[in-house]
Amino acid sequence: MFDKLMSQMQEQAEEIKKKLDNTIVEAEVENGLIKVKATGNKKILSVEISDDIVNDKEALEDLLIVAINKTLEKAEEVSQKETGAMAKDMLPGGFGNMFG
Repeated sequence: MFDKLMSQMQEQAEEIKKKLDNTIVEAEVENGLIKVKATGNKKILSVEISDDIVNDKEALEDLLIVAINKTLEKAEEVSQKETGAMAKDMLPGGFGNMFG
């Protein structure tokens, strides 16, 4: 029984990983001066920088940090949601309703 449960958990974890790999989150700062895209697994896919900010190195660095952090926060939210759903599905009987 334990082996079957572990096998199911591994299968669901792989499904979640694949789903998160295909989930794209995006954040932008300062009306689109910088846009960052990442997967639900927190892999940065792209960074777009407007020509309007390229010459201001200090502002560019600050906004990059903000944009990347916002994107990673969104990815974390998606990841937590998917992981929580998996955990809820794995609980026996009515225990899955304990978490919402």
